[in-house]
Amino acid sequence: MEVRDRYDAPYENASLARFLAAEEDDLPWMRDWLYMIREATENGRRFSRVRVVSMPLTEYSRFGVWCAQFTNEAGEDIRYLQRERARAENLPDHDYWLFDSRLLIRMHFDDADRFLGGELIEDPATIVQHSYWRDAAWHHAMGRDEFAIG
Repeated sequence: MEVRDRYDAPYENASLARFLAAEEDDLPWMRDWLYMIREATENGRRFSRVRVVSMPLTEYSRFGVWCAQFTNEAGEDIRYLQRERARAENLPDHDYWLFDSRLLIRMHFDDADRFLGGELIEDPATIVQHSYWRDAAWHHAMGRDEFAIG
């Protein structure tokens, strides 16, 4: 689950600038990720995420929606949930990854949107709560293509 309207990821900055300038870009920083997703999903693994976004979309979120077409083509299922709905559903305001509903990594960022690191959480009750939030977010989110059109 990703809930931030912006991430300061230096490896993306050149592609983001090209996107905002409406210039072509072949996303060199994303190639390894796309390869890994294709290979893993061909072997039966599942990758999915929900992005909680503010409306209107920030420039970074528009870039993310554009990039998601490529990750979805590779086999990852990225969906979008408007922030108002996430708040109405009492979903958390922090990023996290769940692995096989058994392992939780809570992401930490500074005030400048820079990634500080992930916190490994193995407490079963906390993992169950985050699994519930993931399922609730998924239920209310819409697929990337539908969201991009709307």
